[in-house]
Amino acid sequence: MAWQLLFSSDFGLMSLFVIAFVIAMAVYLYGFARKHMEEDAKQAK
Repeated sequence: MAWQLLFSSDFGLMSLFVIAFVIAMAVYLYGFARKHMEEDAKQAK
């Protein structure tokens, strides 16, 4: 019943969107920070 409510109600779909958005933002920020850390490490040498 919980899965049906998650995929069929407005609140459930908005929750899925928010969860997906937060995960995508975390992946982006991880890559962004990693890239800049590598650049800073190269400049420090």
